[in-house]
Amino acid sequence: MEVLGVLILILGAFAMLVLFSAVKVVQEYERGVVFRLGRLLGPRGPGLILLIPFVERMTKVDLRTVTMDIPSQEVITRDNVTVRVNAVAYFRVLDPNAAVTNVADFVRATSQIAQTTLRSVLGQSELDDLLSEREKINQDLQRIIDDQTEPWGIKVSVVEVKDVELPPTMQRAMARQAEAEREKRAKIIHAEGEFQASQQLARAADVINLNPVTIQLRYLQTLTEIGAEQNTTIVFPLPIDLLGSMVGANGAARPSTARPSTPAVPSRAATPAAPTAATAPTAPSTPAMPAPRVSPAERPTGDE
Repeated sequence: MEVLGVLILILGAFAMLVLFSAVKVVQEYERGVVFRLGRLLGPRGPGLILLIPFVERMTKVDLRTVTMDIPSQEVITRDNVTVRVNAVAYFRVLDPNAAVTNVADFVRATSQIAQTTLRSVLGQSELDDLLSEREKINQDLQRIIDDQTEPWGIKVSVVEVKDVELPPTMQRAMARQAEAEREKRAKIIHAEGEFQASQQLARAADVINLNPVTIQLRYLQTLTEIGAEQNTTIVFPLPIDLLGSMVGANGAARPSTARPSTPAVPSRAATPAAPTAATAPTAPSTPAMPAPRVSPAERPTGDE
């Protein structure tokens, strides 16, 4: 009786083992690739799947999109600049049969292909293209990786370059270049502004020339702007024409009033005038000898 109970227990455990090996559940996002005696039968699922025990074997394949980080790669660009670049790739399985039968580990194989392609594509690009044409490089990476993984039933949807690490010396050089470029643009914009301002000033001068009253209106507007700021200084504009007329009148009146205002100073001793070029002497003249002084004692008297 005890032997029969043990036998029934063993048979029950064997039946449960067979049942668990024959019944499989496949999720909605999975597919089960079934092999019968080593031969491929194809994908099954999703749902409940019954297998022949010890005859059929099933391998589950996830159909969801896989996010894979591509490790940092040290790349030498075409213009001989060393950079470190990392990226991210998004792919999913389209053909479960090819993903199981054509490659041993499709995730690891896709990662290796992505790293090799990243170094190859960036090595053929210059540093300026890597920084400015990021979208084009991403499209080239996606196309090349997708073509290489297509036999494995893998569809690579997106490949994005995340970060580009530049050497410190290159960063300083690029900063100087960007600063010089900004200064050049600022000078060009300033020159264009000066040119446009000169054109507007020329037009304004033409308008003022047609009607001189406009300059007076401009003076009044300037006074209004100064008064709005609550300044204690008041500026009265004076036309230049009025200043010119006043200066001309002063210059005309100065010769008539200059001579009477200067009194003549009589000279105490007459000095002989030197001959000038206008009055040239006709004959050489001898200097006059001074008369001898006679003292009162030597003067003759009337008696003598």
